[in-house]
Amino acid sequence: MSAYLVVRVTVTDPEKYGEYVKHTPRILAEYGGRFIVRGGAMTTVEGPEETGRLVIIEFPDAESAKAMYESEDYGLAKAIRAGAGDAQFVIVDGYDEGDWLAALDASRTLDFDR
Repeated sequence: MSAYLVVRVTVTDPEKYGEYVKHTPRILAEYGGRFIVRGGAMTTVEGPEETGRLVIIEFPDAESAKAMYESEDYGLAKAIRAGAGDAQFVIVDGYDEGDWLAALDASRTLDFDR
């Protein structure tokens, strides 16, 4: 099942962070990863305004995401990123398509009390 690496970053040194982002695509690709979101425009629709950089990376599975994060090459990239900002990295399993279809079917039987 696909897994996602969700990253929230507050960049404090854009130049240094820019050097880091040059290295990440090839490292992610070695583990089957690809960017789904990479710091695009955002609109907060509920809760506190998100002001940091958001990145979402898809991997074939959680093991691949963890292996990438723990790899020697990514360790070198992290060293470049050090001091360029504060970040949170979270690996989360994707939602199984069969479970989605079952939830969708169940939801279609419901109606709001108006």
